[in-house]
Amino acid sequence: MTQFFNAAEGGHISREDWVRVAHKHGVACFNDAAADVPPIANLWNYTAMGFDLVAFSGGKGIRGPQCTGLLLGKKDLIDGAVLNNSPYSNTVGRGMKVGKEEIIGLVAAVDWFREQDDAAMEAEFRKRAGVIAERVKTVPSVQARVFIPPVANHVPHLLITYDTNRVKLTATEVMQKMREGTPRIELNPSTGGGPASAGLPGGNNVIVVGVWMLQPGEDQIVATRLQEVLAGAAK
Repeated sequence: MTQFFNAAEGGHISREDWVRVAHKHGVACFNDAAADVPPIANLWNYTAMGFDLVAFSGGKGIRGPQCTGLLLGKKDLIDGAVLNNSPYSNTVGRGMKVGKEEIIGLVAAVDWFREQDDAAMEAEFRKRAGVIAERVKTVPSVQARVFIPPVANHVPHLLITYDTNRVKLTATEVMQKMREGTPRIELNPSTGGGPASAGLPGGNNVIVVGVWMLQPGEDQIVATRLQEVLAGAAK
């Protein structure tokens, strides 16, 4: 089986060519699309292209249990994967088995997700980002803009940058202070030049806020705390 990483950056082989060449040689195609919803239609777009198996995280954009996932595609291949799950416990997949409670949770999450609207979700995420942006821009030299990665985690993120001569903290130090506060707040791991997943820019003065996992009203909490941290280090 071939593996296509759907969010690979700088790839030179299209999805369509990948499927065509593999199938020409009688080889099945697997697409790792773990983080690649929304858009909602991606749940069926890649199997429609001809991929034999497609995997999505049950967490991330679907917002179900993090320890679950969706495996979509041809029945014979899915049947093979099932043999590595309960009740076939003594197999290579034992460490990856999913409990029935998580499965029910994922089914509920998929039902919810399919009832959503891409445009409405994006508008809500932009609204949350705007709340935080307006608050932090009161700190000298701080700028904020919305960035949407092209494939994986394809939703609005808030990118905050500032002059480290004016705000005497690195982005990594800001992340740590946010963790130490009450309530504890976790910034996107690309903050401070960390692993720039999904094409997110990184840098010593770049803070990345993921707003799509917030509950209603939590954007105000993040905005208040982040403004406090940045203002406390401003000169």
